[in-house]
Amino acid sequence: MSNLPLLTILLVLPLVGALIVAFLPSAESAKRVALGFSLVTLLVGIAAASQFRLNSGEQFQLVEQHSWIPQFGVSYALGIDGISLTLILLALVLTPVCILAAWNDLENEPIPAEGRGSRRVQTYFALMLVLVTFMVGVFAAIDVFLFYVFFEAMLVPVYFLIGSFGVGPRRGYAAVKFLLFGLIGGLIMLVAVIGVYFVGPGGADGFLVSNLTGLSIDPSVGRWLFVGFFVAFAIKAPMWPVHTWLPDAASAARPATAVLLVGVLDKVGTYGMIRFCLQMFPEASSWATPVVLTLAVISVVYGALLAIGQSDIMRLIAFTSVSHFGLIILGIFALTTVGGAGSALYMINHGFSTAALFLIAGMLIVRNHGQQHIEAFGGWQRVTPVIAGVWLFAGLSALSLPGLSTFVSEFLVFVGTYQRYPVAALIAVPAVLLASIYILWMYKRTMTGPRPELGRPVADITLREKVVVAPLVAAILLLGVYPALALDPINPAVETTLEHVGAVDPAPSQATGGER
Repeated sequence: MSNLPLLTILLVLPLVGALIVAFLPSAESAKRVALGFSLVTLLVGIAAASQFRLNSGEQFQLVEQHSWIPQFGVSYALGIDGISLTLILLALVLTPVCILAAWNDLENEPIPAEGRGSRRVQTYFALMLVLVTFMVGVFAAIDVFLFYVFFEAMLVPVYFLIGSFGVGPRRGYAAVKFLLFGLIGGLIMLVAVIGVYFVGPGGADGFLVSNLTGLSIDPSVGRWLFVGFFVAFAIKAPMWPVHTWLPDAASAARPATAVLLVGVLDKVGTYGMIRFCLQMFPEASSWATPVVLTLAVISVVYGALLAIGQSDIMRLIAFTSVSHFGLIILGIFALTTVGGAGSALYMINHGFSTAALFLIAGMLIVRNHGQQHIEAFGGWQRVTPVIAGVWLFAGLSALSLPGLSTFVSEFLVFVGTYQRYPVAALIAVPAVLLASIYILWMYKRTMTGPRPELGRPVADITLREKVVVAPLVAAILLLGVYPALALDPINPAVETTLEHVGAVDPAPSQATGGER
């Protein structure tokens, strides 16, 4: 099995599935085939993870490299380290969950007479599978140009998932805004990608990350290139002040699309900061750290404050993610092993926690005739007690309750940041209190109070919804009590990155003999 091109198989399988799903005559068979391909892809991902060796001494494993466009130095080069492996597994686990969650998304959709007989269901699920290919590719690419191709390609299926299959009158606006922000960031990064090739060794493999690491670059040139990459990643992350596309996109997207967008795709921004900004531009990373930390702290506090003031459930969850991504970036640019490990783990834990919030919110919205405004709820724990319990569990995970997965990563980020930048850490700490406010207040407004007068019977959680929620709850609990499952592969990758940056953990302060 070790000789199989497992990463290429992970790219091809969902793409083949998408083609098959798109041409199936029956909508019901399209759903089943899409789910089947997502599960098979997950099994291949698990097989790839079983081939990954901890502390192998190599930065990238399962490497596949072939010349693609040698005249321009572009290679088809794939490989994974502990961070990319865990992010790929996150994407592969969430995909079948999202397909199941989206099972009836288009069932009650009003279709005009001229649209009857359309293939919307097939197209909807085919786009999800196409997105899986691009998600795997962007995390597995170890050629900068190949990474850029996947980075830009992700925009296409998400644009249609929001614009054609989203909800509300502003879905077209949200899709265009998402696309424009992504294209602007991608265009800026393209200039930097071309610049990196010219400052590198060039040749047929001139875009390989390994060939672009440790270069002697003029500081001013390196800083401009860093900015080009960082701006694109900050938009994708999303980071204040280039975050404004996210609340619009999340509120207009179907819950399953919002999960893939916020839970996985946005991690490309923070992953890119680690893989490219830190590794290829160590001097520029140190130079930019004060500004980046300032923006990260603003994101943490600003996102939390705006979440408190939201009246739309989906927008509220989106703004919580702005705050959480600020913490992730804070840990990355703390340039400590603890902070870096906490940030990488946070990316995984945030994916599961946010997925639970979005999908359970979607269950409530469906039962409330598509209403997303919090004021349209109230007292629903008397109607759907099981959903209310899982909703509270997901909320407690989002506010980093001890014992749940996000607590571990958030704690590591604060400790790692405090080691080098105590002021930034102390300013960001109140976000924990703000998270308690927006989560518990949201639960109070939606779930507590007198029983609502619905005028119709409303079912509690169904069997399909239990299957959707179960793996998310299990992951949050498992990573909460046993974070080493993810930290063991992540730690060597973080240490390797910091070696490239030349960052050394601050020595712990020691008491003098007279103080003892």
